[in-house]
Amino acid sequence: MHTQVLHKKNHSASPTNHMRARTTVPTVTLQTGVLATLLLVSVHLYAQSATKAQPPAVPTMQAQPAGPGKAAAPAAPAVRTLRIQSARPAGNFAQEHLKFVGERLEKLTGGQLRIETMFAGQVVPAFEILDAASKRIIDGGHSISYYWVGKNKATVLYSGPPGGPFGMDHTDFLGWMWEGGGQQMWTDLYQKTMKLNLVVFPAHPISPQAFGWFKRPIKDLRDFKTMKCRQTGINAEIFNRMGMQTVDMPGGEILPAAQRGVIDCAEWVGGIEDLRLGFHNVWKFHYTPGVHENNTIGEIFINADVWKSLPALHQEAFQSATREAFLVWSTRFQKQNADALKEFQEKHGVKVLRTPPDILNAYLKAWDGLSAEESQRNPAFKQTLDSQRAWASVVVPAKRFMTPPYNFVANYYWPEAGTRAQVKMIEKK
Repeated sequence: MHTQVLHKKNHSASPTNHMRARTTVPTVTLQTGVLATLLLVSVHLYAQSATKAQPPAVPTMQAQPAGPGKAAAPAAPAVRTLRIQSARPAGNFAQEHLKFVGERLEKLTGGQLRIETMFAGQVVPAFEILDAASKRIIDGGHSISYYWVGKNKATVLYSGPPGGPFGMDHTDFLGWMWEGGGQQMWTDLYQKTMKLNLVVFPAHPISPQAFGWFKRPIKDLRDFKTMKCRQTGINAEIFNRMGMQTVDMPGGEILPAAQRGVIDCAEWVGGIEDLRLGFHNVWKFHYTPGVHENNTIGEIFINADVWKSLPALHQEAFQSATREAFLVWSTRFQKQNADALKEFQEKHGVKVLRTPPDILNAYLKAWDGLSAEESQRNPAFKQTLDSQRAWASVVVPAKRFMTPPYNFVANYYWPEAGTRAQVKMIEKK
């Protein structure tokens, strides 16, 4: 194409050629030489303009070895994995919560921070994960703080103790934890009082929990006192004060003990977890609610040195993942428990009954006595309980005033047997 353009250009009539035609130099050779010279000059000028018109060459993306004085290309961000062991067996629903936290953390960090989720006993026994994480045998643990009452009874206050405490629900309690200084007090308890090299975060909700399973109906506190029941930890202490005979045993031993008649009743969790364990195959009387663990939450703790070594962005991602997981798990747990209650009644013939109010009041009174005694001898317990009481004294009465009672609207649309007559009377009026 370039040759054709040049050829056409040099054969056109130009003022220069006409001038040469009128000169006295009749030599054809001279004219030919001039044309040749003009052609060469035109080609040279075009070549120069074409060269200038070319865009600069794009450098290739091939990696070149760094020469002397040259910096190497930045390496891809390293992937870090936190080894966190649970205090629960592999099939437990709380173990699924830990996996969910890991999935969210990996996505929030673009795959740079991950969690290797391990179940109880995979590295250390279930009740040794607190010390193992502190010593960095593992990077962290997934548990519930009332497991550590043998180390300090103040730990039970960070798992949502009996009664809330002071009537608090999950939202109130997390408000105290996140906005009222509770989470920092929790870390101080582990680090300064219990001398553990840990930072700790609220994790999964595992409440409200049912009052328990019974081999026969209970009508009042007197029926309650005649039974031998499986209870653990601080709850066992409180029930003993109420006159119950308690037996401490792991979850896997409850049903065999019930079948042999060793125990008359037991408390586990309620809903989906009780269904999985198979309580309905032994007992048919299930009472709810309970106030012993009506606001219980779990924990995730991380070795403090591991935590400090994480970039600030990854620390924020970890906290965001745990908070998101709490909300998501609350909704899942509520639906699973609702489905389980329905299955208990419709498929297995279980009688789901209301816990007698005098038993619940007696429990709260016994807990108040125990907590007052512990406050006198345990400064960390007193400091935490006083802080919780101060927070609850503001938010609980306000919420009670501003929020319609759950039963008010629930009974309008889904009346219980005892309220159907009342609803019909209201409709007639």
